[in-house]
Amino acid sequence: MPAVIRVLPTVAGAVLFLAACGSEKASSGAEPAEGARRIPVSAESLCPDEFGQFGSAPASSAPAATPSGTPRSLPVPSVGGSGEDGLKITGLYAWEPGSKCASADYSATFELTNQGTEKATYTVTFGFLSASGGSVDNAQRTVEAVAPGATVKDVVAMRTMEAAQPPEVTGVKVIKMRSVPTAEASSASGPCPASGVHVHADEGDAAMGLRVVGLHLVNCGTDPYELNGYPGLELLDEDHENVDGVRILRGTDGISTGAGGDGSPRPLTLQPGEAARTTLAWRNTTQAGDAVNAPYVRVRPKPGAAPVMVVPELDLGTTGKLGVGPWERDEPSSR
Repeated sequence: MPAVIRVLPTVAGAVLFLAACGSEKASSGAEPAEGARRIPVSAESLCPDEFGQFGSAPASSAPAATPSGTPRSLPVPSVGGSGEDGLKITGLYAWEPGSKCASADYSATFELTNQGTEKATYTVTFGFLSASGGSVDNAQRTVEAVAPGATVKDVVAMRTMEAAQPPEVTGVKVIKMRSVPTAEASSASGPCPASGVHVHADEGDAAMGLRVVGLHLVNCGTDPYELNGYPGLELLDEDHENVDGVRILRGTDGISTGAGGDGSPRPLTLQPGEAARTTLAWRNTTQAGDAVNAPYVRVRPKPGAAPVMVVPELDLGTTGKLGVGPWERDEPSSR
């Protein structure tokens, strides 16, 4: 069982408001949280890579001209410490039309400290707020492979919806943070893990209290990969502790006859490039008792396989049941 990596159920109340113009000093990279030295950086470093600094590059791959404009900013009064539960928002920026952050209207800088004992990958959801405190939009940022005790400085950006008078963003807050051990991080593509398979969960489907999420496996290695039966599942709460009292059913008929995981298990041999899938199904019905939430599921595709941690956000209510279907060959169109 890996060391607990804290999440942020309470930080969401920490909101910063954009009330003045000024300049922000920040730095990038990983360094200790305490006594971190800050050095001036250019405005480009406040724009995430996916919001290209110069927009679409011409054929020469060099920008035709350097756009003008710098962000309005509100420096955060307190710059010491690592923030509650390891994450602290350090600035909020409004980008003017034609500025160096193409396609982004607002960005926020933050510092994230891994307070655990193993390298972890974090996914943080930020909420950008209007002056009334209402939500303008959410944005998600993934920070990969943060070493134990390290502090990483990063930035998240959003673009307001196209409108004649888009709402002005005046604040930002942390809505949710999830973390998984980097060694167990799921993947749908990219470099092939040492296990030889990519494993990931899809976005799922929810209707009338029924939840259905697909688990997908792709043989990205060079040898055949054999499956037979059901994956092994371990349910974990927000603190990465085991969730007790939930029955894991073989097949999804006990949850719903229409969930799609009611086939019979049979041996599968996946050649390189071939894929398989299985189904998780549950209901979020709440009656007497305490509702059970298990954001994380540690998946072992077969006995002895390396674990992969996915984040299907199981809201099991008081049902106490989770159905899992057998592995079945995936159709090429669903990969």
